[in-house]
Amino acid sequence: MIGMDPHPTRISLIQAAMQQFGRGGFEAASTRAIAAQAGTNISSIAYHFGGKDGLRIACADAVAERIAQVARPLPGLQDRPDPRHARLVLRRLVRRIVTFMIVSPGASDAVAFVLRELAQPDSPVLDRLYTTLVEPRHRALCALWSAATGEPAESEDVKLAVFSLVGQAVYFRVAAPIVRRRMGWRHYARAEARAITRRMLTNLDRMIGGGDG
Repeated sequence: MIGMDPHPTRISLIQAAMQQFGRGGFEAASTRAIAAQAGTNISSIAYHFGGKDGLRIACADAVAERIAQVARPLPGLQDRPDPRHARLVLRRLVRRIVTFMIVSPGASDAVAFVLRELAQPDSPVLDRLYTTLVEPRHRALCALWSAATGEPAESEDVKLAVFSLVGQAVYFRVAAPIVRRRMGWRHYARAEARAITRRMLTNLDRMIGGGDG
């Protein structure tokens, strides 16, 4: 899951820190508590990351890597699939995003971490995530959307359409308690993920004007 460095202590620290940073924010999170949750000593943070700031950036890189794996079916910007194939890839991507957001272990920690950072405009994590994840993946999605619809990839409408598509999946994670209560669901599991996927695929078909897949 975290391929930059497979060292188990490093992985445990990133997982613990992401949870602690997501719950209380970077400033409130204690390095002692992070180390204790990771089952290691506090000096391990300095050894592996150079300190708390480095651990914060490592969490951002772990989130970027995890989401990049989810979005890996995306073709490169140099590719121009035909409209039908582009729609099929978009539908496949929706399924993968919903599965990650709804049933993947650790998704809630990753989302909580990012939301905390979004609330801090001067956060170094935002620049890191934008450069390594958001901008390149959004451009790739816009290119794919363009191939599916014939609309200009860098148009305002296409950019907003891509944000709205991804935003739907994020909402189902962020507002999970509200969604589950209204739907009468006790929890999110495979059946709930399938229902959400069906709804999002219907939305996608209407947005792009296609019904393949």
